[in-house]
Amino acid sequence: MGSFPPLRLLSILGLILLATITDAHSYSGADYYKDSCPQATTIVTDMVNNFVKANKNLAGGFLRLHFHDCFVRGCDASVLLNSPTNTAEKDARPNAGSLRGFHEIDQIKAALEAECPGIVSCADTLALAARDATVKVGGQSWSLDLGRKDGKVSISSDADAQLPSPFATYDQLVQNFSAVGFTQEEMVILSGGHTIGRSSCGAVQSRLYNFNGVAGLTDPSIDASLAKQLKKKCPENEPGSTLAMDSTKNTFDHLYFKAVLNNKGLFQSDANLLTNPVGKELVTRYSKAGSSFLTDFAAAMRKMSNIQWATDGEVRRVCSVINQ
Repeated sequence: MGSFPPLRLLSILGLILLATITDAHSYSGADYYKDSCPQATTIVTDMVNNFVKANKNLAGGFLRLHFHDCFVRGCDASVLLNSPTNTAEKDARPNAGSLRGFHEIDQIKAALEAECPGIVSCADTLALAARDATVKVGGQSWSLDLGRKDGKVSISSDADAQLPSPFATYDQLVQNFSAVGFTQEEMVILSGGHTIGRSSCGAVQSRLYNFNGVAGLTDPSIDASLAKQLKKKCPENEPGSTLAMDSTKNTFDHLYFKAVLNNKGLFQSDANLLTNPVGKELVTRYSKAGSSFLTDFAAAMRKMSNIQWATDGEVRRVCSVINQ
């Protein structure tokens, strides 16, 4: 009969195995690229700061791009992929014509490739850009585990099915967020990202002119003065203007929740946060200056950045196409 390894040896082997299993998630911040690309996070931060300084609207663009990436197939930069047949995630109804920041992410990735070819993934680049842009406009930072790989699959129908809709009910929002591991409290918290958002008229015209499918009916829950302003900016059956989601559209603050509480939320989904006792309590709490919103949002974003972490993909050389 063969002999068994001594207990001490088993313990050492167990520790080595544990270290191997957890290694992919044990790094944070700049540590993952400390040896392979020590300037990686600095390059991203500096370029994001310059982009947002020149155009503050990009802060919301980077944040939404990361959000829409992580909700579909996890945080694998699949939202950045092009399709010759226009059937990638970026071509889906919630994304087409409204996602921003692709060109800037390409520029950041090019700088990273010049510094460290084939090292920093597009998924990590996007995660870092979303965080740094949020901080640049007043949000709280969050720690990021790095080492994601880039996915090779991007399908528009996945995005159509999985991304939350601006017309969603409270229960539908809970279901969307629960599908990727979030509680309803975290759903409300992450809705606060709309504080630096903007939208097209198409997302609100049904509230103004065809509420619940009734021609000429305006959503009775919307503040009358806001409805009047929106109708001027968004004439019926016309493209209309770009709309800010709160009064300080380029500052990350609590005023989105104050607007929602006062029936001035832009989307139907914003207004529907008040239709549930839990949602209404959280909106009320976060509408107050000095609340824990910034801290809670940062914690929720850290969690989001780890959805279905991809470790078996590739590091794309160009973010819009898979490597050949």
